[in-house]
Amino acid sequence: LWPGGTEISAWFQDTSRVDLSGLKHYDVTAYGVDRWADGVQTKELQAVIDRCAAEGGGVIVIPRGTFLSGSLFFKPGTHLKIEEGGELKGSDRIRDFQIVKTRMEGQTLDYFAALVNVDGVDGFTITGPGTINGNGQKYWEEFWIRRKYNPQCTNLEAMRPRNVYISNSKNVTVQDVKIINSPFWTNHLYRCENVRYLGCFIFAPTENITPVDPRRGGPSTDAIDLDVCKNVLIHGCYMHVNDDAVVLKGGKGTWADKNPDNGPCSNIIIEDCTYGKVHGCLTLGSESLDDHNVILRRIDVKAASRVLWLKMRPDTPQHYEYVSVEDIKGQCGSFLVVRPWTQFFKPEDREDMPLSQCNNIYIRNIDMKCKNFFDVGTSDKYRLVDFSFENVNVTDEKDAFDKTMIENTTVKNVTINGISR
Repeated sequence: LWPGGTEISAWFQDTSRVDLSGLKHYDVTAYGVDRWADGVQTKELQAVIDRCAAEGGGVIVIPRGTFLSGSLFFKPGTHLKIEEGGELKGSDRIRDFQIVKTRMEGQTLDYFAALVNVDGVDGFTITGPGTINGNGQKYWEEFWIRRKYNPQCTNLEAMRPRNVYISNSKNVTVQDVKIINSPFWTNHLYRCENVRYLGCFIFAPTENITPVDPRRGGPSTDAIDLDVCKNVLIHGCYMHVNDDAVVLKGGKGTWADKNPDNGPCSNIIIEDCTYGKVHGCLTLGSESLDDHNVILRRIDVKAASRVLWLKMRPDTPQHYEYVSVEDIKGQCGSFLVVRPWTQFFKPEDREDMPLSQCNNIYIRNIDMKCKNFFDVGTSDKYRLVDFSFENVNVTDEKDAFDKTMIENTTVKNVTINGISR
């Protein structure tokens, strides 16, 4: 069952790979694309995609070699396969990416398209075992230089493309592919349903990318951002990025719940994944309205700053409910974080502003080494109620667990630093 009590459909049990062998394959080198060209081949690659769509659809094949490109736009009936040793590599010049109407940071606006763009393509598949390489080094360096010059510089002002943007699509599968070094968010899905990420390797460096500050990594390289999405399975993936891993989004701002471009995320399962270094394994926010029926289970945490992070924006009406975090092992900074989030926020006057709330959050079967297991702060801007902690065995340097901070907290078989609570 989902945490909310409804039945999980059989769709979530199917981790079989999509078989594209029966479709016509379009090896891009057979259509005038140079395997080892030094410059961008955006027009040549797009011509193959357009031809494939015009001829009834098929699979765009990136064979062994490196293919440099700006923004590409996949069309109904097309798919993407990157073979072993093949690399679709993003240009390191922002001029090679089109400015389009898109979705970024909880807003609909004109911004740079991604390297791989998919809109309204039901049944779309990306398959490996090759690599989508965002080639983010120069973008990261410029971001940190801008931020040093102007500490208030926003993400959008830095002008960076994403690796993959999929919108308004159903029955999407991304399987057995490496998606690395994104200049900005690595995978962004907006208004998608029935999406599977299976066996993917998602990576961006977390340090030593710029002489400006060796501690810096690739900024804002979220692994998977789910924005107004329903029915998503993330199974057997490895994620190591210099920001949050799986992030639920849906809009921001005092009137965000009135904007038809915004909406909820629901029916999300992240399971059997391994996390390297990430800011948060599962993060709700910073641009989120309504997230419910979310499961994070059977994961191995190597070096996460946080496991479950509930970001509460004082300027946005938010409701997070029926979230289950279970069968987690490894080590982290903070395990549970509930705190106000005020980065780039803009409160407005609203007489009927709803009180934000987190309720029915279930944490069970946890075996972790933590610096701070219970990193929770209260506020008059939100209510916390009906949290459950069961079968928890952790070491906790901070030792700040206090069930009285959350209304109606249930504690069963919880051991912290060898002491039953």
